[in-house]
Amino acid sequence: MYGVEDQATRSAQRHELLASDKHTGLRLDQFIAMSIDNLSRSYAQSMIDGGGVTVDGTIRKASFKMTHGELVIVDVPETVPMELEPEAIPLDILYEDDNVIVINKPAGMVVHPAPGHPTGTLVNALLHHAPDISIAGSTRPGIVHRLDKDTSGVMVVARNDLASQSLVEQWGQGRVRKRYVALVAGRLAEEEAIIDVPIARHRVDRKKMAVDREGKAAVTQASVMARFGETSLLDVDLRTGRTHQIRVHVAYIRHPVIGDAVYGSGTSVRIASELGVKRQMLHARSLGFALPGSGEGLEFVAPLAPDMEHVIERLQREEP
Repeated sequence: MYGVEDQATRSAQRHELLASDKHTGLRLDQFIAMSIDNLSRSYAQSMIDGGGVTVDGTIRKASFKMTHGELVIVDVPETVPMELEPEAIPLDILYEDDNVIVINKPAGMVVHPAPGHPTGTLVNALLHHAPDISIAGSTRPGIVHRLDKDTSGVMVVARNDLASQSLVEQWGQGRVRKRYVALVAGRLAEEEAIIDVPIARHRVDRKKMAVDREGKAAVTQASVMARFGETSLLDVDLRTGRTHQIRVHVAYIRHPVIGDAVYGSGTSVRIASELGVKRQMLHARSLGFALPGSGEGLEFVAPLAPDMEHVIERLQREEP
């Protein structure tokens, strides 16, 4: 059992902060961090993104510039202890050495513990499989990137702090190659599409992302692998790594992922129902990076999840 601190919401402490002249021009996240003791700017950003902060009653972005007289209300979740339990959950391991573990994550598995998902996560399985993994007071030991709960496919996990630092640097420098397979609604007219539109947290529904001209740059390249009736199978090259990027981008061009309950359309929902699809048809097919330690560049490939493979086989059979 590993004792750590997690920002789980049992109750919240409300702070009412009034901006003065000296705060004019400060970013909202800076203003909060300097006004509340022992609260980091990164955590202020996460609260803002989660909708836990308002400025004069309105949800703003972390980059919002303060002016004199504005009232900021911050609901800070109480810090409560969370115990990380090693669990004997089977892992589909594609590669393993002293620094990293590469796995094929199944759809339906949450990556790390969080409110509502305290157990049964990839982290719980990792703690059982690799008890030596660096915890460092985190509820996300080894996690340097994530896949959505209902996205299957290849992930890399760092076993120690040096490996984690190496992988984070590679991600930050854009040296990690990520390719996905997506089954989407509609028949793409082009053989290849490059979707280059910024993404930000949805301005109303803070649990969603959205195309937003004030958001962060996001580039997705999608190539058609096959077309089946009302659907297209895409090979997706993820040039950047924004939250929900593929799902938001393909929905933006009106070809949402089949089975996507958040960004789907009436057509994609109907097709999912006809095919018996229970989750988004999105699979992280390959991941390429330099191994921490040796620096050797390798690419790891995860076979399609059985449910997605069966759907594609059915579409192939039914295609005239």
